[in-house]
Amino acid sequence: MGLTGVRATDVATIVTTLEMRARPEVLAKPTSPLRLVQLERPTPDRYRALFRAVGERWLWFSRLVMDDRSLSAIIHDPDVAVFAAVDAAGNDAGMLELDFRRHGECELGYFGLVPDLAGQKLGRWLMAEALGRAWAPSVGRVWVHTCTLDHPSALNFYRASGFTPIARTIETFADPRILGLLPESAGPHVPRLSASASR
Repeated sequence: MGLTGVRATDVATIVTTLEMRARPEVLAKPTSPLRLVQLERPTPDRYRALFRAVGERWLWFSRLVMDDRSLSAIIHDPDVAVFAAVDAAGNDAGMLELDFRRHGECELGYFGLVPDLAGQKLGRWLMAEALGRAWAPSVGRVWVHTCTLDHPSALNFYRASGFTPIARTIETFADPRILGLLPESAGPHVPRLSASASR
């Protein structure tokens, strides 16, 4: 058993892929003060604001480095559905992105609530909404991935929702805080190392 060094300017995470091969027999939908609104052809700025609101704490950055054209090609694709969970005042409180671009499959591309709503059981409501939409008649597999940068309960939440872990990979990438893509306050659970730290 050995250790693999990671550069001080990088972040490493273990990614777990999970899948569901059959629609749950019962899709109970918990009540919620939120409502899910589909964003029809959102502008890149609108999308990035939602993406940041939900994912900044967890160091989500992949969509922030895309230029407008590349991002629009994904979020305007007819086989990709983007939703915002909004509160009674119309404020963004979460996001859901369903990707049907692979025939017979749906990926929960992005799924999450703003950090202030953690622990209020609203994830169950969002998951019920996600699965109800993901299991279209032609879909035989719904899948998602999570990583060790996510909320500590994320993996167990997906398993409790009916997903089965099928693969594990390791991902390293340049720390988005160092690159200026996210503020220093992002990812407080992931220490930022100084560039001079020993490896």
